Amino acid sequence: MTDFLVLAFIIMVAGVAAVPLATRFGLGSVLGYLLAGMALSPLLSALRVDVEGLQVFAEFGVVMMLFIVGLELEPRKLWDMRRQLLGLGGGQVVATTLVLAGAVYLAGEEWRTALAIGMILALSSTAIIVQTLTEKGLLKSEGGESSFSVLLFQDVAVIPILALLPFLALPEIAATAGAAAGEAAHAHAGIDLTEGMPVWLSGLVTLAAIGAVVLIGAYLTRPVFRFIAAAQLRELFTAAALVFVIGIALLMTLVGLSPALGTFLAGVVLANSEYRHELESDIEPFKGLLLGLFFITVGAGVDFALAIANWATVLGWALAIIAIKAAILAIIARIAGLRRQSAWLFSLSLAQAGEFAFVLISFAVANFVLDGETADMLLLIVALTMLATPLLFIVYDKLIAAAYCRGEQREADTIDEDNRIIIAGRGRVGGIVDRMLDAAGYRATVIDYDSTHLEHLKKFGVKSYFGDATRPDLLASAGIARARLLIVALDEREQIDKLVRYAIRNFPQLHVIARAIDRDHVYHLWAMGCRDVIRETYDAALRMGRSAYEALGADRQAAIAMRDAFEEMDRSSMREVAELYREDMPAWDNEPLLAKVRELRAEWDPKLREMMDDIIGRGR
Repeated sequence: MTDFLVLAFIIMVAGVAAVPLATRFGLGSVLGYLLAGMALSPLLSALRVDVEGLQVFAEFGVVMMLFIVGLELEPRKLWDMRRQLLGLGGGQVVATTLVLAGAVYLAGEEWRTALAIGMILALSSTAIIVQTLTEKGLLKSEGGESSFSVLLFQDVAVIPILALLPFLALPEIAATAGAAAGEAAHAHAGIDLTEGMPVWLSGLVTLAAIGAVVLIGAYLTRPVFRFIAAAQLRELFTAAALVFVIGIALLMTLVGLSPALGTFLAGVVLANSEYRHELESDIEPFKGLLLGLFFITVGAGVDFALAIANWATVLGWALAIIAIKAAILAIIARIAGLRRQSAWLFSLSLAQAGEFAFVLISFAVANFVLDGETADMLLLIVALTMLATPLLFIVYDKLIAAAYCRGEQREADTIDEDNRIIIAGRGRVGGIVDRMLDAAGYRATVIDYDSTHLEHLKKFGVKSYFGDATRPDLLASAGIARARLLIVALDEREQIDKLVRYAIRNFPQLHVIARAIDRDHVYHLWAMGCRDVIRETYDAALRMGRSAYEALGADRQAAIAMRDAFEEMDRSSMREVAELYREDMPAWDNEPLLAKVRELRAEWDPKLREMMDDIIGRGR
């Protein structure tokens, strides 16, 4: 018992310490867990921990991950995205598999091994890419959405790859592995009820099991979960969700199929269920912990001696894989008609191997598709390509997005208007502001950098100008020196900051209204000197709060008065806090600012409660 507690403590401390550090440096949680496992490798060896046995247990995190992936794949959503999924995603997986398999085959591997390696390396890292694109505000861009479509197809493609790998088993690997490996594989696979059955009967049993999963998901889960939900015990619902996932995994194992296949199918069936979000939230913590443990065991299993002895081979293959995948992705992007900057983002973001590679490598070894030495080399290569991902994004940010793509894309429009109002950004915020001003007879010069969006607006008779509103020369041509008002409605925080700082420093007579992403951004813009800052979701939140008051029994006038009281308190306190903001540190590390917030809350909360009670009393 003590040994187990010591092991659990060591692994959890390593994960808790490594993941935040990795995330802080832009490496992502997956690489954090891998690095934690690598750091623990000598210690676990000294303690004689059975890393492979631990990994078999942790692989259930992969099963849960595929269940959650299935929950996200609503059939209607998949149908709507079919062109992107099959065109971009299907083209990428098939082309990359064939090219990489050919390269491995020419390097001297048997064709079945080469094909398996090609399929494993064709997948990219969903965890790293989605997190990085989200952090950089690029997920909703053309390149980001195209990348997400490919990742979605890859997540689905894992299932047929898992089904196909056992058919690529090599008898010589099974023979070389010996009785011990056979026993390990048998232990990993568990009881197989179809063993010894005729092929036709085995196939019928397998199809019946898959049909049972679909029927259970479609017809049995709703009444069962409805019955359990009536008890109003959250832990009971969590237990039922785990029973559901574990039961389907067990059923798949009993008929000789991958448990991941069954849980994935169950997730897809339940994607439109009213219990979808509840199931996802209940399974997510267990999935996260077990998946983290899985990646730690993968990192702990890295053969450092092999890496040192073959560093040139590992590095060469890692670079070759990144180059080959990036080239294939660039060709697909060209065929799909992606704009140049989007094509670069698409090609570089997906050029690494992904976390599913570790799952597939483990599965391939258990099914005698790969031998131990090849698998160890492949683990090193996959890990190295993933470690290179932040560098690829740096290349995109610093070299391509900043210079090459801007120079190659459409030239900025010539601005032939001389209005006293300039709007930077004609998206969901700037568009409404522009329409409001136009309705009142005020004409604004609108600048936006999304040429596709501007082409669509032109069809509706909306006149806007293409260009980067942060460029001083473009602002000069728009007449910023003579302008009375600049409205900054850009999407990205860095661009907003850049434009606001330039405008306030160089045109002190100009009134600047700036869109803020969040409260911390308000403080930041205030520190720059901007005194008209609008939080992008603030007014919508106030309206929702007013509606909540009405739903709870307040009449319309009382609800409006309560909203106004809160807004007045929030705005006045924010101005006091903003005076203490420092640009060289985040708000949560600024002790004087934190002290002021605590002081204002202690002062304002009782006053606000009294005002609210008075308004409610008068409403009655």
